[in-house]
Amino acid sequence: MLTTRQHPDTVNIMEVLGERFEVVGKYDPTSLATRLRASIERELQFYELFKNNIPQVAISHGSVELCRTAFGLGMHVICTGDTTYTKANWLIVPLADTLVISKAIPRRVYKKYGAKKIVQFDGVDEVAWVRSTKRRSSIYDHPLIVVRQSEYKASYMKGKDITRDIATKLAKLGHVIFLSRYHKKKTKGMVVTEKFVDSLAVTGEADLVVGVGGTMAREAALQGTPSLVVPVLGWSYVNEYVSGKGFPLYKVKPEEVLRFAKTIIGKRKDVKKNLASLEDPIDIIETLVQKHGKKHGQTDAQ
Repeated sequence: MLTTRQHPDTVNIMEVLGERFEVVGKYDPTSLATRLRASIERELQFYELFKNNIPQVAISHGSVELCRTAFGLGMHVICTGDTTYTKANWLIVPLADTLVISKAIPRRVYKKYGAKKIVQFDGVDEVAWVRSTKRRSSIYDHPLIVVRQSEYKASYMKGKDITRDIATKLAKLGHVIFLSRYHKKKTKGMVVTEKFVDSLAVTGEADLVVGVGGTMAREAALQGTPSLVVPVLGWSYVNEYVSGKGFPLYKVKPEEVLRFAKTIIGKRKDVKKNLASLEDPIDIIETLVQKHGKKHGQTDAQ
């Protein structure tokens, strides 16, 4: 069973991929109180969904609500994770039976949160969905620049957003697509997305990608697109790993984005061999699930 919160990005990508899924709960970033209420309500919905038919294994990328429900109902909990700075790790990591993380992240980072068992792989999470994608023919004007808005309503961002200003400056260099997370405010000189955009496809076609955290920038870099991370949240272990493996991922200060962008825009890199050398975390998770199934006498892992 595949679940997701009510969110335009996740629901739309599920539909594009043709997946069968259940919508469980929603995300309400209006305030700390609304986020907490939405989280509690989501746990209750998970409880109602599973109480009479409890799965053997629960897998998530650090879902507080799924981990809490799974722990309470006695499921085996497997988590992935690469956001080392979020306080939610104190709620997630101690409940996971196994944590699957990139070898780029020192084990001590998650040990301090109470990790019981850590399995590492020689790659990053994004390999799981980037490796199978194929470059598409161009449908955009070039030079194409993609800027991902920061998740400034998240508790760890404290309401600060610099990405719209960055996108405005980069409009001097080409056609800018601003991938908004929240309000679809039209801005002169760029395209602000109002409907769902397949970010993996557009970043794979782009001449430059800019973000503040790293997930989308790593997706782009793994496809050979030059990508910049403005380290508002710090230059993460996984970003350092991807850059060190020869992918075009670079750290740049906010005031230096335009200057640096001029030097790398359009300079794609052939990274097929680099990508093929990395491990896929899904293979690791599949092995863990199969082992758990055999341990409990299951002929087929569920």
